[in-house]
This record gives sequence, structure tokens and C-alpha cells, in this order.
Amino acid sequence: MHPAVDPDIDAASSSAPGGLVKSVVALDRVVIRLAGDSGDGMQLTGGRFTSETASFGNDLSTLPNFPAEIRAPTGTLPGVSSFQLHFADHDIMTPGDAPDVLVVMNPAALKANLVDLPGGGLLIADSDEFTPRNLAKVGYASNPLEDGSLEKWQLVSVPLTSMTTDALADSGLGKKEAERSKNMFTLGLLSWMYHRPTEGTIRFLERQFRRKPQIAAANIAAFRAGFNYGETTEAFAVSYEVKPAPMAPGKYRHISGNQALSYGLVAAGQRSGLPVFLGAYPITPASDILHELSKHKAYGVRTFQAEDEIAGIGAALGASFGGALGVTTTSGPGVALKAETIGLAVMTELPLLIIDVQRGGPSTGLPTKTEQSDLLQALYGRNGEAPVPVIAPRSPGDCFDATLEAARIALTYRTPVILLSDGYLANGAEPWSIPAADELPDLRTEFATEPNGEDGEFLPYLRDPETLARPWAVPGTAGLQHRIGGLEKADKTGNISYDPANHDFMTRTRQAKVDGIAASIPATEVDDPNGDARVAVIGWGSTYGPIGAACRRIRASGRSIAQVHLRHLNPLPADLGEILARYDRVVCPEMNLGQLAMVLRAKYLVDVHSHTQVRGLPFRAAELAAVFQDVIDGTTGTVATLDTGSDTPAQTGAAL
Repeated sequence: MHPAVDPDIDAASSSAPGGLVKSVVALDRVVIRLAGDSGDGMQLTGGRFTSETASFGNDLSTLPNFPAEIRAPTGTLPGVSSFQLHFADHDIMTPGDAPDVLVVMNPAALKANLVDLPGGGLLIADSDEFTPRNLAKVGYASNPLEDGSLEKWQLVSVPLTSMTTDALADSGLGKKEAERSKNMFTLGLLSWMYHRPTEGTIRFLERQFRRKPQIAAANIAAFRAGFNYGETTEAFAVSYEVKPAPMAPGKYRHISGNQALSYGLVAAGQRSGLPVFLGAYPITPASDILHELSKHKAYGVRTFQAEDEIAGIGAALGASFGGALGVTTTSGPGVALKAETIGLAVMTELPLLIIDVQRGGPSTGLPTKTEQSDLLQALYGRNGEAPVPVIAPRSPGDCFDATLEAARIALTYRTPVILLSDGYLANGAEPWSIPAADELPDLRTEFATEPNGEDGEFLPYLRDPETLARPWAVPGTAGLQHRIGGLEKADKTGNISYDPANHDFMTRTRQAKVDGIAASIPATEVDDPNGDARVAVIGWGSTYGPIGAACRRIRASGRSIAQVHLRHLNPLPADLGEILARYDRVVCPEMNLGQLAMVLRAKYLVDVHSHTQVRGLPFRAAELAAVFQDVIDGTTGTVATLDTGSDTPAQTGAAL
């Protein structure tokens, strides 16, 4: 009972209590989606299943999807929350295009998610919640669990709610309190179905509810009851095994993008020897960085929850002026509010990290959905000529390395740096190899300690000839008094200057400093295995996984395609123009309306084929593969058939 089962695979057998013989089927990959009301604990359930999957050693990728409303009306479509997990015995790149297994806790979850479940997929539904009242809330005229409308799927109706309350009959909890544990019953059932470890979840529940032992005991009892139900019921005659994925030796943990960003900031402080100061105003989906960093005071991290976005960045820039690594975190609306202070950081030439975890816009837009629509704002969204380096991580784990790179640029070149993450990276998770501290880049920087002028005076804008960075003088250093502020500075002295020639010179110098960062950027990696591709796909940020998965499909069909993925968006890599010129066509998928494509066309005069979506969700690999094939066929004048319905191309075993 599973859409991914190969009928030719031999299944092992095991005996359950009562003599029931159950088969164990080996799979190479599975995509599971849990969906329910926003109060049903789907994110917690998915997170625990992910943790146990990571500890088991599978490669994995997740896609949490939750409503923007703090508490939408129970049982309604706006209140549906879901969590998708793709895990495999080999390297994967995305959370999967569609689930193999869909677990729904009510009719609203079914209606919102059934369209994504392929025919033949396994559908597990909490039959207790399919009441006439709940059905009417989402427009079902009859019960789909009983009217035959779900016959194209493998439907298993399970009374999850009532079985949970039965299991907790002696717990001392009331009915409503007991029902809240049904997500743990569901987790226990799935843990049995896919042979997930259970000890970690039990320890988690004991720790999570250590001050409420009755609640801890109830959740553990529900978890065990779900596991035992899978073992003993005839509704599930088969369980599934996905073996661990081969990985390089090392210590791993599963990590989300926001966690990785937080740890990257802590590491940047340690490797630079500077205190880290975060000035932030809570905003979805960046708030978790503030929450995480607040736990790390022992590492010289100070967090300040400001009264608004402007105060947050103002405090961070002040901390940089005082000799700290100043950081501010936000999303698109907050970047707009911070624009004037970013310009002040450009003028004062102080290191500052602005982390923008992008979400759907404009205005309040889609607070909990992902998008890449802040690129042009990051590049140009300030008054005057105010160049700022911009970099973007490509995966949750890569957020750690991208943060260190942002810190390197900010400290070396004395400039604000914008790091563009997004909601998909921030909330998604993957296995992460924990690096050794001594392998991280050396970010130590030197403060000015003595006058640097020929006449014994301090010249705050006398620049390093290689980086064009000005000296960083901590306030209070004897003999290094200097003027600072937003008015134009005179070359070298930093005095206020309205001289036209000086303004022209300083404007061009600030631009040259940012342009010069390209000399420190490694050569661009081009994934072109055969070296004969005529079409290249270029992307940035979180499109890396879907683009890479689509390219695997193209290559599995016997075609050639190249992939280029950018971390540095300003300045662009020095070799990028030459690379793009090698190919007949360049395709640029983005979760916006073509912002990078426009930049590439303007800078390199390349006819970039822009493929865009702004649905609040990441690209699907099958969709991109079809687009890429069309471009290849248009370039070569031939047509080939590509099967985009399988997540794992049979020819190579590569997965998405």
C-alpha cells in the first residue's frame, strides 16, 4: 500500500502480536505530507519525524507551510497548516514535487492538499473529524471518505482522535486536552510505518514538558499507542524501510536556514574576535534568528528587540561604530523602512549585516510564504548612489557559510552587506555537516590605534590601497577623534564637503570599493558534466535545489544542460560574462517577475529566457524540467521525450 513500491522488490516479513504477518518493503525515497488545522501540531509532528529521520542517517529536505493568521477559524481552509518531508537513501535536492503519502486531520486539510497527491497515492484521514459540521465548513455536500470520490487513491480511514482519547482514558486529562495528543498518535503510527527511531521523541517529550509531567506522560502514551496500532492493525499490512544515505564522515545534525544563519553569526563573532550585536524588530519569517541568538550571550552575542525596524538598524549601526559586528534582521517590508539607515552605513563606511528573509509582497503580502522579490530593492532601493554588496545562500545549511562570507566582506571592505535568504530556506531543513571551528575563515580585523596622517593627524577616510576600506577607529581612542554622519565626506579628512568634484570622486570611490570585491570572489562553478551543453540555467538563492533536480532529469533523458548558481549578486563574479557567452541560450528561473534576468540582460547584453512564478511556493522540478527541455528543443531544432512524472529518473537513480 504505497505508490512508490516497486512490485518486483522482494519484501521481508515480520510477525506482529497475534500472529499477523507484516511485510517490510524497501524504498529508496519517500515524500510525506502532514496536513491539519493550525492547532493540530503538524509543524511539531513534522519536526520530530524530521529529527528522527536525520538521526537515522537519511538525506532529507523539508517544506513547512503554515497560515499567516495567528489562529484562523478551526476547520477552515485559511487555517490549514502542512509539513512536507522528503527523505531518501541517496542525495536529494528538494522537498519533492508531490507527496507519496498524505495524512489529513480534517476535511479542510483534505480539500486544500488532495490536488497535490498523485493517483494511487496513500491517503490517511482522521475519520473522526469528518463530521457534518466540519464538512459543511469547506463545502463538502457528502463525506468523501464514504461517497466513493476518493477511489483513485489508497484511502485508509483511521479514527485518530477517538483512539487517542481511548489510549489516554486513564491519564486524568479531560477530553479536549487528550485530543491535543492526536498528533503524537499520528507520529507514532508513521514512526512504525517507516521504521523511525523512537527514543529521541520520547526524550524530547520528557524534556519539553518537564514541568508538566502529566502532559508529558500523555503525549508519550499517545505516541506509543500510535506505534502499537501500526504494529497490530490489519489496516496497514506493510511497513517501509528507507536505508541511510551514504555521507562523508563527520558529525551531522538537521538544521533550518534560520538556525544556520544564527550559528553563522555566532561563528563570525568568534572568528573575528568581535562582539555581535543584533538590533531587530520581530517580523515573519526572520524572528527565529532573534530568538536563537538570544540564547548565546556566552559567546559575546547581545540581542536588542527594538520598538520598530528603524530603531533596530540604528542600534546595530551604532554598535558597529562602537567596534562590534552590527547585525539587523528583517523581511522585505522592514528593508524598506531601513533604507535610509543603510544609506547612512554606506556614507559612514562601517561594517553592517542586513539579513532579509524574503517573503511574498508587496506590503504585508504573504507573510508566511516564500518569494525572491527583494533583489532589486537590495541592489537599488536607496536614495542616491549607494552601492551595497548582496549575497544569497542556496540551501538551509548554506546559510551558515553565506553568513560568514557576508561578515568577511563587511569587515574587510568596511561596508554594509545585504544577505538575501527567504521563507523556504528559513523554515526548511536538511542534514548539515558541523564544521570544525579551526576550519572556518579567519575574520580578524584591526582597529586604528594611532594617527595615520603625515602631519600626525588622523585621516578617517585615508583608504587601504587594495580594498579601498577606510580605517575603523573605535570611539574614545586617544588622538583619533573624527567627524561622522550622513553628510558627504571630504576625501581623507572626513570633513563635511559640498564640493562638486569631491562628491563625484567619493561617489565613484564607494562604487569602486564594492566593484573591487569581485577580485576576492572564487571562480564561478559551472555544472556541465559533459562540457557540450548549449543551454545554461542560471539561478540564485533557494532555486538551487529545484533547478539542480530539473537538470538531473534532463541529463537522465540523455540531453546536456549546464547549471550556474550565483551566491554573489553584487558585485557579480568577474568571470560571469565570459561564462554566459559560451551558451546559445540562458534560462533564469526566479520566484519573482524576472529581476535577476533584467540585471543580466542589462549588464551582459545576453538574451536571457526568464521563467518566473510568484505562488508563495518553491518551483517544482518537473515543471522546470519541461521548461528546460522546451528551450533545448528550440535551440537544437529537435524534439525529445522527457518523463517528468517520476521523482527519480530510472536511468541513473538520481533523485530530486
